[in-house]
Amino acid sequence: MTSLLVMLRARKPLVLIVLASVCAAGVVLTTYVVASRKASSDIGEASERQLQIIALDLESVLQKFETLPFALGFQTDVSQALARPDDKLNIQRLNQTLQLIQRQSKVVAIFMLDRNGLTLASSNWDSATSFIGRDFGFRPYFKEAIKGNPGRFYGIGNTTNVPGYFIAQPIYASAAAHGENAVLGVMAVKIDLTEFEHTWRSSEDPITLVDSSGVVFLSNRPEWKYHSLYPLNGAVQQDLTGTHQYADRTITPVSSLPNRESSGFGQHVTRGIGPLGWQLMLFPSQARIARIAILWTLAAALLLAIAGIFLWALYQRRRRLEERLVSAEYLDRTIAQRTQELLVANHTLEAKYAKLQETEHLLRSTQNKLIQAGKLAMLGQMAAGIAHELNQPLAAIRAFADNAMTFLTRGQADKATENLGHISNASGRMGKIVGQLNGFSRKSHEAVAAIDLSKSIEAAALLLHNEFQTHGASLQIEIRQAAWVVGDSVRTEQVLINLLRNALDAVDNAEQKTVSLVLECEGGEAVIRIRDSGSGIPAQVALHLFEPFFTTKPSGKGLGLGLAISSSIVQAMNGRLTANNHNDGGAEFVLRIPLLETVES
Repeated sequence: MTSLLVMLRARKPLVLIVLASVCAAGVVLTTYVVASRKASSDIGEASERQLQIIALDLESVLQKFETLPFALGFQTDVSQALARPDDKLNIQRLNQTLQLIQRQSKVVAIFMLDRNGLTLASSNWDSATSFIGRDFGFRPYFKEAIKGNPGRFYGIGNTTNVPGYFIAQPIYASAAAHGENAVLGVMAVKIDLTEFEHTWRSSEDPITLVDSSGVVFLSNRPEWKYHSLYPLNGAVQQDLTGTHQYADRTITPVSSLPNRESSGFGQHVTRGIGPLGWQLMLFPSQARIARIAILWTLAAALLLAIAGIFLWALYQRRRRLEERLVSAEYLDRTIAQRTQELLVANHTLEAKYAKLQETEHLLRSTQNKLIQAGKLAMLGQMAAGIAHELNQPLAAIRAFADNAMTFLTRGQADKATENLGHISNASGRMGKIVGQLNGFSRKSHEAVAAIDLSKSIEAAALLLHNEFQTHGASLQIEIRQAAWVVGDSVRTEQVLINLLRNALDAVDNAEQKTVSLVLECEGGEAVIRIRDSGSGIPAQVALHLFEPFFTTKPSGKGLGLGLAISSSIVQAMNGRLTANNHNDGGAEFVLRIPLLETVES
């Protein structure tokens, strides 16, 4: 009971620390959230007030020159110039008048166009970028003014390549004449708004003026100019191209800019400006909101830390007093408990040591039995090998017999006779297999003769033709060169059958079931490459591939002797059998046997 109380007392500080940490984290998180919302609200209100001041200033400039072109249209020289455009003296006088008014009013340019949009007079008549003779009939401000309406437009100058705000008014013969048919021409004024950009640069927050299409044309962030708030559709892009509003620039979204240049683009406050649907936008700094929230959070965390340190000091003082009262009793209990644990641990170690000795004795006994079992398995290797070698012709006989029965049922006696002939040949081959295996065991050389490898390949493929069809696999044979070797034809066919059957098993679960066999001559040797489209040979399997009784097939699917016997037959012919994984996938078995002329020489 005392131990339980001690444990509860020991865990109590941990529980209190966890609870205090959770509460402190909650207070800090709540402080950050509340401070963020408060800072966002305050900065948003300040941004609204700042935007209102900027908007009033901008609107006053736009309205300041709204009636200037209309008033200029009633100049005597204007009506005479429209009536007699060939009167150079009058045109020159009008140019000088417009130039004087332009300099006094501090606008960029004042120019007059006829009904077709051709500039007849301009304040910049004496500059290299004079508007005189230029056709501005494609500009929206002209199209609106020629209809008798005020024309307004912001764009990059087609001649000067300088952006500006264009205000156009129709020119009438008299103050009483109105209507579209009464319009004689158009008077236009170009105003420079870039001064606002210099004023806005004193603000650390991005400020932009956006047209009705969502394109930024004024901003204290130069890299945002002539970029859009969002991707523009094809119709808007086509309209911008038709009016040459931004000198045929490719308009891409601000978000497509690099992170360093698009920094600050996001939440914003907006205010409508002017009659063209412009939007004045201010993007409050989110970093400033985060800084304010972090400062409030740090202040709250500092207060919590001070309170925590004070409470922890009180707790430690109380704990030291309690420890002094129970230290002697606790030490005695601890010593007794540790002694008992050591005794239990000692008995446990003794029991484990005895069990380890028993296990070691069992392992030695099992090892001796496995050695004896290995000896018995080697004695039965040849008997198992004969059963394995005879299994293939028996399978062929069974397949041909099934085919013969099918053909007899269909009344195809000639094909049934052909299959019975194959059965006879396979039966004869079984006898040869038994005889050759006996001869091989006695190292007899009576059946050694010249072998045409292409015929052996054809015979092996014939015996396995039905199995490839049954498994839905394709066998691709390529005889690149004729090759003759010295050996036994039956054994050679058995090697090929073993390799082809292994390849067929390898592609059984593959998506593309393909086995390829290539015969060629290389360096005085006949080389047969058998490749499959399977999953390849695992590294741990490759080490034991040609060992007797080693197989990766399920129980009942093989004895693990095929590759071992095949390797022995090839070595008896002074050849070698190797296996590897192909670079393009799948396993590849390579059979190399000396050519006949190489052996004779």
